[in-house]
Amino acid sequence: MKVTDTAGFTDPGRKRRRNEDSFLIDPPLFAVADGMGGAQAGEVASRLAAAAFREFHDADDLDPEKRLAAIIQEANRRIYERAAGDAQVSGMGTTITAALVAGDGLVIGHVGDSRAYRLRGGKFEQLTDDHSLVADLVRSGRITPEEADAHPQRSVITRALGTDSEVDVDTFTVHAESDDLFLICSDGLTTMVDDEEIRDLVTRARDLEQAGKGLVKAANKAGGEDNITVVLFRVAGGPSELEDTMVASGNGRGQDEDLEDTLTGLEAPTIAAPAPPAASVAEREWGPALDEEEPVSRPGPASAGDDRRPP
Repeated sequence: MKVTDTAGFTDPGRKRRRNEDSFLIDPPLFAVADGMGGAQAGEVASRLAAAAFREFHDADDLDPEKRLAAIIQEANRRIYERAAGDAQVSGMGTTITAALVAGDGLVIGHVGDSRAYRLRGGKFEQLTDDHSLVADLVRSGRITPEEADAHPQRSVITRALGTDSEVDVDTFTVHAESDDLFLICSDGLTTMVDDEEIRDLVTRARDLEQAGKGLVKAANKAGGEDNITVVLFRVAGGPSELEDTMVASGNGRGQDEDLEDTLTGLEAPTIAAPAPPAASVAEREWGPALDEEEPVSRPGPASAGDDRRPP
């Protein structure tokens, strides 16, 4: 299979003062990380995870599933060791959902509640299982999906990178067909926009760039309660034409001005972010872990970071 088209966008949403998501587009490898931990910790965790996907090549010769699992374990090691040695980011963690196009299939590596989807012939299918308390309760039949949406512990995830020295990684391979479209996203999209609307927006879009922008706008229009990150890519038969193209982003405010047009006319107090601490070597290589002081206008109360809790 070859990757024929890609698009990726990340946006803080309408109620977060910071963006703790990061993503990587480096065909045939893709990843979305949704950091958590409060203050700047979630941003650091997601950036360390994305950097591991960009930098770690010791597993390149392994079987695709083992390769993806090894990269995720390396990301976990980096986050865990940084948290153990830096009190400012103690307890941080991140989700990770990654995809590797290999042969005639797509290998998925997954920890947390970010998701991977496939759109094929109008059928939109969630490929990953959420590692969260409410998802476990739904799978066991103890609560309904509708009850999960309002459950008081819906923010609790059961797996995350960085909370232990090793992590249990879900890896599996799905068959890919020509013209399959794949979406990887943080829960800032899926908690705001249901699967049917996501499918409709992607199906109606003229290209992946328009689809990505439309998904971010829809999540913001629905409330934008969390950071929103979407990565889309399409495959076809043959070798990849995009393997020299890499896009990496973290802590972004969106990549296009018109992502913000859902906020037109909304008024909110200006919130000044605190100055960041001195950057570590890893952060200097990847870019600053925090934005410079920047006013952020968002409706409603501001939250310092992701309110989910790693295990």
